[in-house]
Amino acid sequence: MLKHDRTIIHVEVKDTREHLYFGSAAAMFEDPRVRDMLKIKYQTFRTKRISEDRPYENESVIVRKGNLNTINHHA
Repeated sequence: MLKHDRTIIHVEVKDTREHLYFGSAAAMFEDPRVRDMLKIKYQTFRTKRISEDRPYENESVIVRKGNLNTINHHA
């Protein structure tokens, strides 16, 4: 069974310690709660080039980008 990676965006809300997960930055910006906490526009966020080693952080959230390992069931 082969593994492949999918991009995942992990949002940690600082004051509630809530963890939210999205399949893309675009999907994250569709959630009005997260969009309001980010306090930047989607186009600006895309220029940040976040990664596991380089999260985006402000006073409300920490946003990390990583990989979700899955099993290829079609093999």
